[in-house]
Amino acid sequence: MVTPSRAGPAAGPVLVLLDTSFALIAWPLALWLALSGLARAPWPGMPAAALHPLACVLFLYALGLYRRDALQQTRRSLGRAPFAVLLGSAGASILATLLPPPFGAPQAGLLFAAAVPCFTLTAFAARVALLLLRNRGAFRRRLIIVGAGERAFDLTVLLRREGGTLGYDVGLIRHPADAAVDSRLARDPNCVVLPAEGGILAAVRAFGADQIVVAPDDRRGLPMEALLACRTSGYPVHEYLPFLENEIGRIDIKRIELGWLLYADGFHFRPLDLALKRALDVAAAALLLVLSGPVLLAAALAVRLEDGGPALYRQSRVTQGGRVFRIMKLRTMRMDAEKAGAVYAQARDPRITRIGNFLRRTRIDELPQLLNVLGGDMSFVGPRPERPEFTADLGHKLPLYEERHLVRAGLTG
Repeated sequence: MVTPSRAGPAAGPVLVLLDTSFALIAWPLALWLALSGLARAPWPGMPAAALHPLACVLFLYALGLYRRDALQQTRRSLGRAPFAVLLGSAGASILATLLPPPFGAPQAGLLFAAAVPCFTLTAFAARVALLLLRNRGAFRRRLIIVGAGERAFDLTVLLRREGGTLGYDVGLIRHPADAAVDSRLARDPNCVVLPAEGGILAAVRAFGADQIVVAPDDRRGLPMEALLACRTSGYPVHEYLPFLENEIGRIDIKRIELGWLLYADGFHFRPLDLALKRALDVAAAALLLVLSGPVLLAAALAVRLEDGGPALYRQSRVTQGGRVFRIMKLRTMRMDAEKAGAVYAQARDPRITRIGNFLRRTRIDELPQLLNVLGGDMSFVGPRPERPEFTADLGHKLPLYEERHLVRAGLTG
């Protein structure tokens, strides 16, 4: 009998659904309370009313409130949510003032006053609901890793830093080719070494695993028949690299294998796929640029007022085919930040200005890159572009680094 996997949904999409659902439920009530006290107050059209919840969810995303660190740190997330709501409501209200009906609404100021407390409360409620679900174990998964060496340790570290699930309980089955269990795994309270004498399938069932990941340091002598028995019993079995790519949205550059890349999908796209991707890039970038326009102008003014220098900063970066283009960002460093040449940014970099520190933490400094997306130099999703001064060095240090230039650089990695 085949038993289906019990792996549940990721916390990020669940939080998006909670934010959207709570906002759609609360917004009509907030509109009614705001407009019912005004004599003959005209109700906004549906497009105008939809601008506020849409803008707030977009800004919650843009400010990183669906990222893994924000999902794990509820208190920090609650502190940042009102700022995202304020920016989204301000952008939607300005649009409602400028656009003609039915997209615009004459009572934009009143809508703004209703939207800020409404969506702040719904954002709080969504995050508290997510916390309650987390406390009940809703977003934990139980993995069996076949292997207990360095590769298995790397897998546990990457999953806990970047995995799509907020928590993992790991059972390790030592592969005979492994010299010994990695000492760091042996000390990990969330990892347990399982006995394999009764067979891998018995260990998987006893542990209550959701999935099996094959990650030994040496693949010789793998118990293929035992793994096939797990697969036919309904337990998904994955190799290290494809599983990690699916879980964290990127590959492990340190352990990439030429054989995996050779047989991987994704090297060819149909013209329709490329056209649809470009259309999505343009539509998403244009929408975000319109909604964030007031915020971008205010941030540019703050940069200008701090030290009198230019607000925008242009820098050479490398995109598809090794082509160099000029990326646009809001300036976050002093004017003389690179008088000694190009250097990597550091944690607590003294060259970063006070306004720049805020813009970096909120990622507002990245908003001008939407113009690069519209211009075709970047895509909305793709590998983050690096400076030409650093790409040659990175190409020597990281295997297959240059292959990232097969596609357009991306606004989000």
